Amino acid sequence: MSNQIETMAISELSGMNFYIPSYQRGYRWTKQQVKDLLDDIDEFMKKDETEGFYCIQPLVVKKNIKEDKKSDFKEKLKEINSLNPIECTENILKEFTLWEVIDGQQRLTTIYILLSYLEHSETYTIEYATRSQSKEFLKYIITKSSDNEESKKYIDFFYMIEAKDQISEWFKAKSDDEKTKFSNAVMNNVKFIWYESREEDPVKVFTRLNIGKISLTNAELIKALFLNRSNFSGIDYEKLKLKQQEIASEWDSIEYTLQNDEFWLFLNDTGYNNPTRIDFIFNLICERDTLDLKKILDIEDKKYNELLGDDIHKTFRYFYTWFRVNKMDKEKVNINMTECWKKVKTVFQTFQEWYNDLELYHYIGFLRGNIDKKQNVEIPDILNKWNEIGMTKNKFLSEYIKTVIRGKVESIKDLNKQYEIPGCPKKTQCRPILLLHNIQTVISQNKSLKAEEKYELPVFYKFPFHLLKKETWDVEHIDSHTENPLDNVKDQIEWLKYSFDFIDDNNLKNKIKMFIENPKDNNFDGLWVEVINSTSSGSNRLIDGVTDKQGKEINEKDKLWNFVLLDSSTNRGYGNSIFPAKRRIIIKKDKGKNIKINDELKVNEEDDAIAFIPPCTKNVFLKYYNPSTNNLREWDKEDAQRYLDDIESVLYEFLHNKEERKNE
Repeated sequence: MSNQIETMAISELSGMNFYIPSYQRGYRWTKQQVKDLLDDIDEFMKKDETEGFYCIQPLVVKKNIKEDKKSDFKEKLKEINSLNPIECTENILKEFTLWEVIDGQQRLTTIYILLSYLEHSETYTIEYATRSQSKEFLKYIITKSSDNEESKKYIDFFYMIEAKDQISEWFKAKSDDEKTKFSNAVMNNVKFIWYESREEDPVKVFTRLNIGKISLTNAELIKALFLNRSNFSGIDYEKLKLKQQEIASEWDSIEYTLQNDEFWLFLNDTGYNNPTRIDFIFNLICERDTLDLKKILDIEDKKYNELLGDDIHKTFRYFYTWFRVNKMDKEKVNINMTECWKKVKTVFQTFQEWYNDLELYHYIGFLRGNIDKKQNVEIPDILNKWNEIGMTKNKFLSEYIKTVIRGKVESIKDLNKQYEIPGCPKKTQCRPILLLHNIQTVISQNKSLKAEEKYELPVFYKFPFHLLKKETWDVEHIDSHTENPLDNVKDQIEWLKYSFDFIDDNNLKNKIKMFIENPKDNNFDGLWVEVINSTSSGSNRLIDGVTDKQGKEINEKDKLWNFVLLDSSTNRGYGNSIFPAKRRIIIKKDKGKNIKINDELKVNEEDDAIAFIPPCTKNVFLKYYNPSTNNLREWDKEDAQRYLDDIESVLYEFLHNKEERKNE
């Protein structure tokens, strides 16, 4: 039997009997938490709500028969033996039922105290298993004070009195009319998400919900809606079970795929903390109103938005309302529910299609994985365009995706632009170009490999967006600035250690040793320049910080041809090292090795987590773009030009408009 889920108004709890089992802690809400709840309900009322409701976090319960009523219950069953016992159990009279509260007892108790203050005679009862006096104590809570002997003896009772005092204090500023209006709103427009657990061990449910304080997600609540047998009108028991098993199996398969970070982070950013990820699909359906709920309800925008609210359970209310409306037509409820699940699968299958397609994966990944999150295109916008009538995949790629990408690089498509000096943009602004160069390089490699008959895989290598998003990224200089950027002695010593092995001049090596041994008595700035110059040929090096005859500063090191993407941990690990030191560190890092230089200036290699080195960054330090060179000690102007030529060639269709491409 599937778990039951619905919303339950406070008034509908009247006459029910709840008990808080011993595996839960006692009542511990502070005055601030009580005040927050009252303020939230009050804010809800100010919206002049008439059809909507204020939704309290899920109340997770399990139905039991009172020990002292079991014999009476059996007699009652005999009296109505013409009914199916299961159906009888579903409709059992409240006097026989004891509801075990698995989760939500803090709010349930607070609402009870609030109702007592508001003098509601018709309400529910609560009893804590660890406090036999709790039911009676709560019944007369309004008469209790903080100097009550029971409250001194039991911490639970102390907090209950604190809650009562806070409620009394909060209402001091309210008129009688306001108090009456608030009372009516609490009874009729404040609702729990009622989650009845029917099959699971309540202790296991409680443990799952409370270790790390993981509350029920929208997905778990919605799953109960889909598996509720009332949505399968007219289906016999065997077919019902098969349909439920089919949905549950497909649900698990979707969740399993979304839990794969390689798939998930292609579409999303890091930092998603929900234990279930299928919520993402339901949120999209709610946001886009895929089920046409607003049209079905035929209400104006304001009423629709008020009905759904804007808290964490908005998506649940969307699906709950849709299921409730569709249950009115019993002949179509099964068909509509099946169509609803089909739309969930369609969204997921769309993501699968994007993920498995060479170009869709990489281009959508670029639009969703830009290092500057402000540049990202939202998934609903992409889905809306994908689902447009008459939109083919080729048209989607050429007329939408690539057009959007061109817009993203429009302001930085001048590959000769200079960055970082006064009046010029920061180098971080060229990140999209560097990222797109990496992505387009991967696409081009896949296409050329796919053309070879011996490669049968549809995608030989995919750009790992999941690794890109798990790191923070820097735009790093390939050839370091000649000016000294290191301010503290520790960094200066580390920089010299990493440079030491690539210096041929023994005199300079001795200077380095002297500085490391006694930095206070040595000049680092001059040593910096000597080290930089020792690994540069001079005649063909990139110019840095030189002023021409017209007084214009020439700074070739702050152009795109001297930039790569590099994760910040690797970048900051080697500082602003000379080219050969950077090259060694990056190659080792790509192999899963971490380099440390000890005090004797010896290189130690340690196993480390493999860092993701973007392919074009790796190509730069392997001198891939200038195969004719054998100079691995520096990044010179010829290397830089070849690298820039490759960027221009690979990104040609994104850097030039349609007319320019036509004229070539």
